[in-house]
Amino acid sequence: MILNKKLIKRIIEKVILIVSMVGFAFLIYEEGFDKPLFSPADSTVVLKVLLSLILAGYLALYFMRKWGNIFNKRRIAELVAILLICMVLLFVFSSYKVPGLQAFTQLTTDRFLVDLLIAAVFLIELSKISLGINSLQLNPPIIFVLSFLVLILLGTFLLMLPNATNGPIHMVDALFTATSAVCVTGLIVLDTANDFTLFGQLIIMLLFQLGGLGMMTFTSFFGFFFRGKFSIHNQLFLRDFINEDNFDQIFNTLVKVIIFTFMVEGLGAVFIYMSLDRSMFQGWGEMLFFSAFHSISAFCNAGFSILGNGLYEEGFRTNYNMHLVLAFGIILGGIGFPVVLSYYKYLKHFAKGMFQKVFYRKSYRHLPRVVNVGTRLILLTTGILLLLGFVSFWILESDYTLADKSGYGKWVTAFFGAVTPRTAGFNTVDMAALSVPTVLVYLLLMWIGASPGSTGGGLKTTTFAVAILSAFSIARGKDRVEFFRREIASSTLRKAFAVTFLSIMVIGTSVFFITLFNRDLPLLSVVFEAVSAFSTVGLSLGITSSLSFGSKMVLILTMFVGRVGILTLLIGLSREVKNLSYRYPEENVFIT
Repeated sequence: MILNKKLIKRIIEKVILIVSMVGFAFLIYEEGFDKPLFSPADSTVVLKVLLSLILAGYLALYFMRKWGNIFNKRRIAELVAILLICMVLLFVFSSYKVPGLQAFTQLTTDRFLVDLLIAAVFLIELSKISLGINSLQLNPPIIFVLSFLVLILLGTFLLMLPNATNGPIHMVDALFTATSAVCVTGLIVLDTANDFTLFGQLIIMLLFQLGGLGMMTFTSFFGFFFRGKFSIHNQLFLRDFINEDNFDQIFNTLVKVIIFTFMVEGLGAVFIYMSLDRSMFQGWGEMLFFSAFHSISAFCNAGFSILGNGLYEEGFRTNYNMHLVLAFGIILGGIGFPVVLSYYKYLKHFAKGMFQKVFYRKSYRHLPRVVNVGTRLILLTTGILLLLGFVSFWILESDYTLADKSGYGKWVTAFFGAVTPRTAGFNTVDMAALSVPTVLVYLLLMWIGASPGSTGGGLKTTTFAVAILSAFSIARGKDRVEFFRREIASSTLRKAFAVTFLSIMVIGTSVFFITLFNRDLPLLSVVFEAVSAFSTVGLSLGITSSLSFGSKMVLILTMFVGRVGILTLLIGLSREVKNLSYRYPEENVFIT
């Protein structure tokens, strides 16, 4: 009897997986092609039937499980999913129409909700499968690289669907756009605002949301909720992705990352919505999508915009309040989740300690080393780079892009100009009008990039800071690198110099091949493009759309390597040496 019950559960789970896959494939075909299989009304009925079958399967699994503790995470998650599907089915069968929704989405209310729920169920089922990926016996760096590769290929396929664009699209352009979105770069060969439909823009937004946090972060989060637990292999696997050494805190850390992401993106969308001029939009639906798209793009440091000229678009270039919202979203996304979690832990302990001190007369106990050296190094380096960028932009652009601005607008533009090269890629000024010294400062800021464990790319602030500290230590004759009364590990120093050297090699190789394939382009523009691609920035001096097939492929590889990390790629492809049981005699090499 027990065996039959387990067999029935497995059969039901397989049926739900197959139905969700069929539903998602049917959804993609119906929305992506000009000539769908059925009429809109009939296809909606088909999706409702598939959704009803999934609901029946979830209900069967829910009541077949041991009741035990009804308040555990898995049962609550399953109950929420069941109630949500029930509510949507009741809502869509009532034929209620949300005013203004159809004008924005070209879909009826019931079809829009059914499509959304079918996609959500498919993501849940896909997440369950992803937790078993460790059975492939691949090391985490390879799986990390493969997750980006699979997402890029899937995005390329979706962007090539007829209804994703307003005209025919070449496969290389679709691949370039998908790579740029997944790698949160923002370089474009097609106009996101005019060449892509709403369906295509939604695909792009989903790609840079998944690419910003990492596909495995999302799937692991949903997979745990609906599968119930992590295995030891899952925990070992996820530890490298979310930088959490404490096994007991892996899932809690994962939840905090997801919550922080959605909280910042949601608040950003609200503030952007409040800053918009309603006369420039057709309705609340268009304003809402605009706000969500740009808020997610900012936090993920993607740099994509659905404005033809980016934030330099007429009517938006002087919306300084929106610029500030985007700037802070970029900073929070690029500062790194380890920093956010460290200060969250510190503030939580401080608030709890002060509460006990005030109300219970208990002495406050300091929590040692919550904010470690790495966190302090990130904050200090980030602050110095923002200050350097702001002062440089203010001085160097005073007679150029800042000449027609004054007061509040000048301050905001200079501040945004210091933030956006940090892998964000938005532009509130005409990039072609920048002075050459500003372009050179941008090259430095782009190359350094964001912080480790963030949504941004680049060399990373800690790598640059450690390399600088090491150089100063050598110059002072010290045999070690010290910072905040701590010694930096020698393995960290080796990694910093390796990443620095490899980044220069990748950028140099990219510049060489682009100049080989497009020999008429200015060298400064090519260097700017290559650094922007490697550091996943997305800023350009206007040459991206004119690149040849070969140059586009070079940038695609550069963006991919820059996002996954050249060192991660090499570690994944190389055979790890477990230990060295020997040592050769040591000799010095003459270096000046």
